Amino acid sequence: MSNDIEHITLRKITWRIVPFVMFAYFIAFFDRINIGFAALTMNQDLGFSSSVFGLGAGLFFVGYFITDVPSNVILQKVGPRIWLARIMISWGVIAACMMFVKSANGFYLLRFLLGVAEAGFFSGIILYLSTWFPIKRRAQVIAFFMAAAPISAMLGSPLAATILSMHGALGLKGWQLMFLLDAIAAVILGIFTFFYLNDRPQKNNWLNKSETAWLINTLEQEGKNKASGQKTSLWKGLSDIRVLTLAIVYFGTSAGLYSLNIWSPQFLKSFGLTTLQTGFINALPAALTVIAMIIWAKHSDKTHERTWHVVSACLLACVGFILAGSVHSLTLAVVALVMASVGISSCKPPLWSIPSLFLKGPAAAAGLAAINSIGNLGGFAGPAIIGWLKETTGSFSLAMYCVAGMLLLSAILVLSIQVNRKREAVNNSLA
Repeated sequence: MSNDIEHITLRKITWRIVPFVMFAYFIAFFDRINIGFAALTMNQDLGFSSSVFGLGAGLFFVGYFITDVPSNVILQKVGPRIWLARIMISWGVIAACMMFVKSANGFYLLRFLLGVAEAGFFSGIILYLSTWFPIKRRAQVIAFFMAAAPISAMLGSPLAATILSMHGALGLKGWQLMFLLDAIAAVILGIFTFFYLNDRPQKNNWLNKSETAWLINTLEQEGKNKASGQKTSLWKGLSDIRVLTLAIVYFGTSAGLYSLNIWSPQFLKSFGLTTLQTGFINALPAALTVIAMIIWAKHSDKTHERTWHVVSACLLACVGFILAGSVHSLTLAVVALVMASVGISSCKPPLWSIPSLFLKGPAAAAGLAAINSIGNLGGFAGPAIIGWLKETTGSFSLAMYCVAGMLLLSAILVLSIQVNRKREAVNNSLA
């Protein structure tokens, strides 16, 4: 009977929450990476160099870093329904303002403000999922949520290229129209969020009493197991060495993810493609990534193993970036982007399953936000470094090698966490 309740309850929760958070992240991720496609025409229209574009694209993550932890703490106090709706509407308004960019300084300011507006969204969703799904299902659920990123790249690439070709519609340039449509989608989604979400299981009205009771009891028992002998203060989440290490790991994976998605349109177009061809070819790595990351996350949940699922995926992405910096043909370039995309996206669901094993309460809110905000600075470093090195050297090669190095460091650090954990287990058994 308990197994039947578990199956039915988790199925209902999955269908209620996962499609929504996937669509929300689809819009959010497209908002982050559409600048890569806008650059195909915007840079020329506004006279932006590679270094100006790379710096501006990356400044999003500086604003995100500064306000992500406070935003996630506020979310825990006021509830996900209100705060996530506020985040979506805010970033929609700022995205609309991107239509009016005229100078590099204006570009820098709006990208920074866009990061401030969106701060707390991703880590807030991760925290929200942890209040609805038991640990054993979490990596798989996070994988579906994060699959929205490659889906966004897969569908957004040809969509963005098509919108760019609609130059003159509504009296706007193609890149202005793209920012406008993205802004409208974000505002509508924010309004919908306010009426759709339930802050926590105790407030839901779509599970019956026995299903709600099973869910609450399961999550409370997991919370008691995690809390045994641990403090759960906000400071605990910010000062835990495991949190700081995971933040650096996430820095490397974010550098790879956003370098790939922001610069890959220009990288592919350097092989002589048209804008429309670039959009459709850029969708191929993302399409394969969606399948790979879900399979990888299911395998991680099935085997209850996280470390090697993260390490091997980081190493695959590392090899992909090294190959991308060395190739001279379009076919090999696409193969390299597939390896990099699959590796980066596949490492993230098992990676995000790790902190929830040792954090709860205020420590979870602060810890998840710290990992996300510090880690997302990689989204500033990666695109900015690529822009500077592309302008300095005239090619993408050295920039790709630098990002590969960051991913290698991420793999090494994840291994170090596992080594320390085993050492602590041995010491505890001998005590």
